[in-house]
Amino acid sequence: MAYYKGAITFGLVYIPITLSASIKENDIGFNMIEKNTMSRVKYKKTCVDCDDKEVKNEDIVKGYQYEKGKYVIFTEKDFEKIKTPKDKNITIEQFVNLDEIDPIYFDKAYYVTPTGGEKAYGVLLEAMQTKKKAGIAKTVLGTKETLLLIRARDGRMLVNTLYFFDEIQKSAEIKLPKIEKKELELATSLIDQMTEPFKPEKYKDEYNEKLMKAIKRKIAGHEIVEQKEEAEPAKIINLMEALQKSLKQAK
Repeated sequence: MAYYKGAITFGLVYIPITLSASIKENDIGFNMIEKNTMSRVKYKKTCVDCDDKEVKNEDIVKGYQYEKGKYVIFTEKDFEKIKTPKDKNITIEQFVNLDEIDPIYFDKAYYVTPTGGEKAYGVLLEAMQTKKKAGIAKTVLGTKETLLLIRARDGRMLVNTLYFFDEIQKSAEIKLPKIEKKELELATSLIDQMTEPFKPEKYKDEYNEKLMKAIKRKIAGHEIVEQKEEAEPAKIINLMEALQKSLKQAK
């Protein structure tokens, strides 16, 4: 299912595309249940000024409150009218080195599929791979302007939504104590010892697996068996001692 239908433009080049999700959610869903009747709990949309009467979806519109209790109504046609042709397309404004972008700016990733202009798509993809560059673009998704990163990965083109600069909150300042040379040497040695190539297939959602086993036990009428706690590492107050023992353990 396409998340977006439009086009990527850079210069005078126009590539019709769709965006589709690159991620599937593996979350296990739970319903809210009234414990005495075992009946589903539903949430109703009600009207504040009409005795909490339930409101149908077709009667709900979007309103902007400009004064207390006063609204201007916006329809989907209104939102479309204020979009320029540029807003409706993904317009590349510049190219950057991918490693220049701090991962804190990354939000969601989508696969890009051409729906025409396959040659232009291929040329752009190959050119970005050759130069190891990524495109910075903007478009309006729904009612929000969105910053995008267009990049190449394993012979496919992807689009990442990015947070704007003013959406990133500054962290609180931390005053660090003086770091001893020996402590730093041990820490870097420990990092070197624990460094290996990243293999994403190595990591699985183990809690999700335990949760599914627990659900199956419940369905079969069995109680959930309490998990035995793993032995906690001994608490070492001395940092040098902790680093030395960690390094020895890693080896």
